[in-house]
Amino acid sequence: MFKRKIGAALSGLSLAVFTAGSVMAQEAAKFVGVPAPAQLGMQEAASPVMERLHDFHNLLLVTITAIALFVTALLVYVMIRFNRRANPVPSTTTHHTLLEVAWTGIPVIILLLIAVPSFRLLYFMDKAPNPELTVKVTGHQWYWSFEYPDHEGVAFDARMIEDKDLKPGQHRLLEVDQRIIVPVDTDVRVLVTGADVIHSFAIPSLGMKKDAVPGRLNETWFRANREGVFYGQCSEICGTGHGQMPVAIEAVSKEAFQQWLGQQKQALNNNGSEPRQLAQAAGAQ
Repeated sequence: MFKRKIGAALSGLSLAVFTAGSVMAQEAAKFVGVPAPAQLGMQEAASPVMERLHDFHNLLLVTITAIALFVTALLVYVMIRFNRRANPVPSTTTHHTLLEVAWTGIPVIILLLIAVPSFRLLYFMDKAPNPELTVKVTGHQWYWSFEYPDHEGVAFDARMIEDKDLKPGQHRLLEVDQRIIVPVDTDVRVLVTGADVIHSFAIPSLGMKKDAVPGRLNETWFRANREGVFYGQCSEICGTGHGQMPVAIEAVSKEAFQQWLGQQKQALNNNGSEPRQLAQAAGAQ
């Protein structure tokens, strides 16, 4: 009997831990784009572009670490081998052809090893070859406007939610009153421009950052590889309200996205009503 009670208690504890872990995992998956307290590295990748950026970052980290260690070892060797005590008669060597070729050729090879994946990544980030959805982004002082050119009439502004209006679980300086809704696993073309001054549309977890320049239409793209909410901010100083220009992109299933589009168009047809957020619409049903 005693053993059964211990087994039941352990089973209950394991279930509680597993449930808590599942809830934490779901929360982490839901808010992938939120920076963590005391975070040192980059945000978790949620798109193919960001995954490649992580890989390129790791390559550079290994490369510069190896170079730093090598140069440090050379300095230590020189200080020990060629100090006044160990080498009282200094060398009068002025040329060393092999050494000169080595210290010229090796850096060139290292730069080429960095340049090849760098250019590949730049071309990959440039634009989506076959986008399935287009979102136009316009930066204003100090809010964002979003349009879905493929779905005429679907457009809205997004402003930061003030501290006094935040609800439990929402993130200060990151929450907005209107999120960009996109389907998961879909190539989304993003057209970025500015209405007044230069802004910068940046979502770190999606590996996306593009300047919003008045009179110019810049293009980038992303593909969210999981459902969740990905946060970003304006990354170009644009005036006193620069710190109050967050962005929130919510990736949902393709079925939920089509449902959201239908709700947006229905809201627009109903006496020009304001579009509702997906979460608000789901809660009303």
